[in-house]
Amino acid sequence: MRPVEDALPSLEDEAARIPGNRGIWVGIFCVLVEFLLLFSVYFIAKAHHPEAFRTGPDKLLTVAGTAITLLLLSSGYCMVKAIAAMRAERPRICLRWIALAIVLGCGYPVVKFFEIRWNIAHGIDGQAGIFYTAYYYLTLNHLVHVFWGLLGLLWVAVRTAFGVYSAADHSGLEAAAVYWHTTDVIWLVIFPFFYVLR
Repeated sequence: MRPVEDALPSLEDEAARIPGNRGIWVGIFCVLVEFLLLFSVYFIAKAHHPEAFRTGPDKLLTVAGTAITLLLLSSGYCMVKAIAAMRAERPRICLRWIALAIVLGCGYPVVKFFEIRWNIAHGIDGQAGIFYTAYYYLTLNHLVHVFWGLLGLLWVAVRTAFGVYSAADHSGLEAAAVYWHTTDVIWLVIFPFFYVLR
């Protein structure tokens, strides 16, 4: 039987390999292409309706967009800590970080729910103009991907609880974390487009 040190990947191996697995990177590529097309539509619409996109953010709740940003970034940080804990052979600590990532991630749909209720109460629905049509389409599409990410986090939390992952083999955990970080990055583009830029 090999010593534990030999079973663990070396620092050089960790630095050279791509986290996760090929399947998740194919999925991420598809998601990025999808949002690249959606962002292209955003810029085309903005070029044709500059006034709508200049005044549109004024009616949105910037505090809601900021809260979502903080929740997603904090949740992403938790997944970084979860991976670090698993690499240190501390699965219980890893599971706690994953659980916290899920709780913070679930804050996003909660904030979005109240934001949409506020919007509708103030006459901001998908029919309120081209800016708001683009806003709902992009943000709700992103929310769907966040739900998929949360399901992935739940799945790896269960597998972590059952001891499936180890310091030597945790590519499934990394795959979920990489996808989750992708939703963070996409939101960091969406947020200024609708809440900040004029």
